[in-house]
Amino acid sequence: MGSQVGEGARRIAFLSEHASPVALLGGADAGGQNVYVDEVSRHLGRLGYAVDVFTRRDSDEQPPVMAWRPGVRVVHVEAGPARTLPKDDLWPLMPAFRDGVARFAADEGTCYDLIHGNFWMSGWVAADLGQRLGVPVVQIFHAMGKTKQRHQGAADTSPEERIGVESDVIRSVDWVIAQCPSERDELVGDYGAPPDKVEIIPSAVNTEIFRPLSRAEARRQIEPELGIGSDDEVVGYVGRMLPRKDVRNVVRAFASLVRDREAAGRPAPKLLLVGGETGAPDPVTTPEIGVLQGMAADLGVAHLVRFTGNRQQDVLHRYYGAADVTVTTPWYEPFGLTPLEGMACGRPVVGSAVGGITFTVEDGVTGFLVPPRDPEALAAHLQELLDRPELRDRMGRAARARVERFFTWPTVAERTAALYEELWAEASRGGEAKRAAAPADPRALARAR
Repeated sequence: MGSQVGEGARRIAFLSEHASPVALLGGADAGGQNVYVDEVSRHLGRLGYAVDVFTRRDSDEQPPVMAWRPGVRVVHVEAGPARTLPKDDLWPLMPAFRDGVARFAADEGTCYDLIHGNFWMSGWVAADLGQRLGVPVVQIFHAMGKTKQRHQGAADTSPEERIGVESDVIRSVDWVIAQCPSERDELVGDYGAPPDKVEIIPSAVNTEIFRPLSRAEARRQIEPELGIGSDDEVVGYVGRMLPRKDVRNVVRAFASLVRDREAAGRPAPKLLLVGGETGAPDPVTTPEIGVLQGMAADLGVAHLVRFTGNRQQDVLHRYYGAADVTVTTPWYEPFGLTPLEGMACGRPVVGSAVGGITFTVEDGVTGFLVPPRDPEALAAHLQELLDRPELRDRMGRAARARVERFFTWPTVAERTAALYEELWAEASRGGEAKRAAAPADPRALARAR
């Protein structure tokens, strides 16, 4: 079976309550965390660790335990109804999730050497179990509640206990992983995390799946009904269709670009938008697609915008490759994997200067950084890249080289494993982890509201 490991292998409990490595990517609550859990766990398995990924069972069809990759199992924990729920509704289910993890370990007689929590809710579970079991805990949040609250305001649907729980988790665990310098600054500045307790280990991209493909070949491999010709100029967006991703800004910038092109008597470019809840673009299932379609019509560019719906990872390089330049301008982004995907495919990226994008995109070298919600600035840089194919190609080559140097999953797993080994070495020297009291039971917190 794929989960078999050698005797004496260190055992890791990888907790990810809502983001399973086997989940389809691209939905409202599926994305970067799913990729992280999948890639880091499988590469830890290749390094010889035994990893059990615990995630909430959200379908009757899911087996209790699934052999996922060599050295990796996915354990589906009974916690609430076996159906998909929005992640913000899962907080009251965390005691059941915690108890399910503990019960599985007890029934199997499995002793875990370390717990690795993903997201704030699994962080609560990880901190509590680490305290009970006396094992080290490493935590990665993927997004911070205070930052989300600042950017989303009233639109933030997180449970009100989130920020307090995050603070408790930071105090309780042994080490916190930040994915970029801005997240480290949030952890230290907003939450008071000791700087020497925070390690920057960025997320990454699979450079075998996301790889360069010539524009001509890529355009031959995507759907002919998209009507993208070999000589067309194409701006591409790949990602989730959510308001905070601000694809609306991309549509506005594209309309400005079209006006400038047409005023100069030049052919209009096309905009390729890849993403959504379904394989075909459906404005009912994905309301943001409906908003974007309406905007494109109002701005007079609907005939130039191509929606594809969701696509799986194994074919996404074709869509990145079909574009001359890729774009992502969210006004809030904790890290963001899609800029790395575009860079790995050898395309320059124009991204908003927020969160992890300021770390992954090297301004003026692998693409450009622009202010969020500034369609004119975005249009100007798109114009420059479309007008200068030699710059576009040079940036594309530099983008791929930057990914290969800094942002590969084997590197992430090796650095994560080194963090584990350092904790175990400290414990063997008698440096027992000093944790604060475990966070309060969420049911008690709820009663105190």
